[in-house]
Amino acid sequence: MTLPATVRPVRGRRPRLLDLFCCQGGAGKGYTDAGFDVTGVDKDPQPRYPYAFVQADAISFVLAHGAEFDFIHGSPPCQHDSECQRIQGNTHPDLIGPTRAALEATGRPWVMENVRGAVRKLNTPVMLCATMFALDNYRHRFFETGGGFTLQQPQHAAHTVPQAKMGRPVPPGHYGQFVGNFSGVDLARRVLGVAWMNRDGIRECIPPAYTEHIGRTALASLAPVLGVAA
Repeated sequence: MTLPATVRPVRGRRPRLLDLFCCQGGAGKGYTDAGFDVTGVDKDPQPRYPYAFVQADAISFVLAHGAEFDFIHGSPPCQHDSECQRIQGNTHPDLIGPTRAALEATGRPWVMENVRGAVRKLNTPVMLCATMFALDNYRHRFFETGGGFTLQQPQHAAHTVPQAKMGRPVPPGHYGQFVGNFSGVDLARRVLGVAWMNRDGIRECIPPAYTEHIGRTALASLAPVLGVAA
C-alpha cells in the first residue's frame, strides 16, 4: 500500500493504532495481539477497555489526532443498520458516511467495520466469519478498507452447525448467537475470546481473532515504512 511520506520508522516502539468507537475492546485486543500499541476512543466511559482510553467524540478526535497514528480502525455504531433495532422500531444516527470522510481526511491507512445491514453502504467490504478462525460461532462482520490498505477475502466455508434461537440457551452441538439479551455469558466469553467483557460488550463486539488477522496484514504492509517486523 502507499503510505504518507510523513510516516517514518521509530526504533523501539510498536506501531500506534487508533481504535474508534471502541466499546469494551474486542477490536483493540486483536490489534494488540498483532503487535500494535492501541488507543481506544468512545463517547461513553469504558471501564472495561483494557488499553489506553480517551473519552471523546470519535469523529472529532480522529479529525484532530488521526494523523498521529500509523493505522486507524473505526466501528461506527451498528444500531442504525441492525435487524434487531429495526424490528423494535428504534432509531439511531447513521455514522458510516461521516466516519469514512473523517478517516479519509487523516491520510492514514484505515479499516471501517459494520454489520450485514450496512453492506449496501460499504465500499467492496471483506466479510469475516468466526469459522475462518476456528471459533465455534458465525458472527459475520464486514470491513471496508481505505488509505491504501487492502484486505483479501478469505474462503468462507458453508454453515453446517445449527444456531441456537436468539436469546435461548445454547444446546449441545449448536452455536450461540450472543446478541440481544442472550443466555450464556461465560460461554460467549470463551467462544469469542473476550474474557473481560460483560453481556453489553459481548453482544456488539468484534472477536479479537478478526482484528488480529487484519492487524497482521496491516503490519506486513507497514513494515517497510516503519522498520518493524511483519
